[in-house]
Amino acid sequence: MRSLSPLACLVFPPIPPSRIFVVGIGFFSLCFLMTSLGGQFSAKRLGDSPFTIRTEVMGGVESRGVLRKISDMLEVILKRMDSLSKLDNSTTSDTRRLDELTGLVERIQAIAQNVSNMAVRVEQILQNSMAAGRAVRDGSSGQCEVPRDPRYPDCPGKVDWMRARWTSDPCYAFYGVDGSDCSFLIYLSEVEWFCPPLAWRNHSSPPTAAFRTDLSSLLDQVGTGKESLSFMKRRMRRLASQWGTAAQRLHAKLRQRWREQKKILVHVGFLTEESGDVFSPKVLKGGPLGEMVQWADILTALHVLGHNLKISMSVKELQGFLGVPPGRGSCPLTGPLPFDLIYTDYHGMQQMKQHMGLSLKRHKYVCHIRVIDTFGTEPAYNHEDYATLHGYRTNWGYWNLNSRQYMTMFPHTPDNSFMGFVSEELNDTEKRSIMQNKVNNMAVVYGKEASMWKQGKEGFLQILHRYMEVHGTVYYETQRPPEVPAYVKNHGLLPQHELQTLLRKAKLFIGFGFPYEGPAPLEAIANGCIYLQPKFHPPHSSLNHEFFRGKPTSREVSSQHPYAEQYIGRPHVMTVDYNNSQEFDTAIREIMSTEVEPYLPYEYTCEGMLERVHAYIQHQDFCAPEVPFPPTNSSSSRLGALTWAPDASAPDAWPPLSSLRLLASQEGQSCVEACQRANLVCEPALFRFVNNKDALQVQCEVVEAEVNHVFPAFSVLRRECSLQKDPLLYSCAGHSPKYRRLCPCRDYRRGQVALCRDCL
Repeated sequence: MRSLSPLACLVFPPIPPSRIFVVGIGFFSLCFLMTSLGGQFSAKRLGDSPFTIRTEVMGGVESRGVLRKISDMLEVILKRMDSLSKLDNSTTSDTRRLDELTGLVERIQAIAQNVSNMAVRVEQILQNSMAAGRAVRDGSSGQCEVPRDPRYPDCPGKVDWMRARWTSDPCYAFYGVDGSDCSFLIYLSEVEWFCPPLAWRNHSSPPTAAFRTDLSSLLDQVGTGKESLSFMKRRMRRLASQWGTAAQRLHAKLRQRWREQKKILVHVGFLTEESGDVFSPKVLKGGPLGEMVQWADILTALHVLGHNLKISMSVKELQGFLGVPPGRGSCPLTGPLPFDLIYTDYHGMQQMKQHMGLSLKRHKYVCHIRVIDTFGTEPAYNHEDYATLHGYRTNWGYWNLNSRQYMTMFPHTPDNSFMGFVSEELNDTEKRSIMQNKVNNMAVVYGKEASMWKQGKEGFLQILHRYMEVHGTVYYETQRPPEVPAYVKNHGLLPQHELQTLLRKAKLFIGFGFPYEGPAPLEAIANGCIYLQPKFHPPHSSLNHEFFRGKPTSREVSSQHPYAEQYIGRPHVMTVDYNNSQEFDTAIREIMSTEVEPYLPYEYTCEGMLERVHAYIQHQDFCAPEVPFPPTNSSSSRLGALTWAPDASAPDAWPPLSSLRLLASQEGQSCVEACQRANLVCEPALFRFVNNKDALQVQCEVVEAEVNHVFPAFSVLRRECSLQKDPLLYSCAGHSPKYRRLCPCRDYRRGQVALCRDCL
């Protein structure tokens, strides 16, 4: 008989199966914990140390996931033990054993937490080591010196701040900041904008924009449900072939030059329900269509140019596209803006302000916005503080944008960018047919609403009726509008193709003085009509006319359609005083004896608009810091030109400095007028190159920089020279009887006033 071990003689009280289960699970968890964490730091080593640069470490997310699983498992064990204690606590000894097991598991939890803390710390060390290794491999270790770039003056200070406080917010680590200067520079150049991009970074090549001729995907994006959208889609379909031909021509003109595809959001604020959308219900009742014409053409141009387009017609869609957090805009957007460009209108700006809040005020976001603005916004109205202090505050404006971010329907405000729209272009065969079938004594009146025929129209309409058959397109539902004289043949509101047919027969298209600056006169001229319009004495403006009151411009409108008067003119356009019966009578007889061909300015063709929008997208950048003007010893200015020292090169600019012509206005004259008189255009982008004392061609006893939309300017009598202190107030429109303005004028392409000769 074998002797028994002394231990074998010990008698243990029976342990319930539930306790054995708990102990087993606890032991298994501890083993799993140690093996998991041990494996986390294992390495495929070329040497002996697991902390060499070649160490392979489990990713931070993966390692934290393992620890979370262990913690969850231990929590389950504790809950299980608690429930077992309630079910089976009959003896004091069992209770003591349960307490011991509870203490064991708590110690396991403490060990897990300590190991977790150690793992995080080691992970940080390894990441720093690996970052250094990547820097060595990439050749970037010597390229993480803090740059001293005048275009990014805040960069050194921001790096110092990051060195001291990068651990103050976990969001920096989220974006890859690890305490190294390289990570600081990457963050400050790619997530924020304080430092220049790092040349050694592997920046993925941006996608290429390829011209499109198929509009089907665009038509799907525009959507349905509103008559305004149906109108826009009908227009897109009607002009589709012309857009396709224009794309081919521009592609050939650019010589297959590479173009970057931009991510673009178009938010049509005035058609959203949140803005009231007063336009859609009036589409079939003679309401204004000019805005919808322009937006349809903007959408088509962006699509045909090959950009990645998103379209928003509601605030909900706007929020979704921008990734705006819920609420009233108190929380800023944390990530980069998901779009390169945002096209919207004043209604859209208000909606973005409401939902983006603080984010909209950040230069990082607002510089991407382009505001479609029919009548224009001058710098004095755009600058919020200046407008408030000097009486320029209106219900619009005051957004503190670069004035070129506002985009107009006609090129009437050189401080803004000219967006425009298109009219249908005729081929030579169509032009000959129109000229052969013109009815010499047929006139069509520009006035779709009955209210436009009220008051003061009888006199000149009677003169017109003596010579010509008068046709109207006035909307009515059941009865003929009483405001329309009986001798007028009223066709009612016509679909676009029927209106085109009417205009192709008519000799004259006559305006009543309202609406201002719409697309209809250009369409009439393109169909072979002569456009007759009233001259305004005095010119209409916000000072004397209710329609312009509250608009962010001091522009004086000399006729119903100033563009037609100034850029087209006779014989296609005649502007006369309707209150002078003799002048009006003479004009009608001259029109009847004058033959004209259909005419459409190039800038209002599909190709002209594509060319212009392409140039803006590729060259206008309001987010990049402007290069400071060179020191005075490297440049010199004189009226007419800007020259550079032999050892200095002209800085990059768009429009290029080769287009600049420096002029001085007369007292009381704006730069708009001064440049126009020299057959040039004022260019606000070039003000920064002439805003220096060397360009002021007088002996200045006093040279001061002030915040005033008239400067830079000088007074010959007082020998005072004033420079502009705030670039947002560079203004072509500003004028004062006390000063002569210093004006940066430029040349322009034939038929394309928005672009200089070298701008493409």
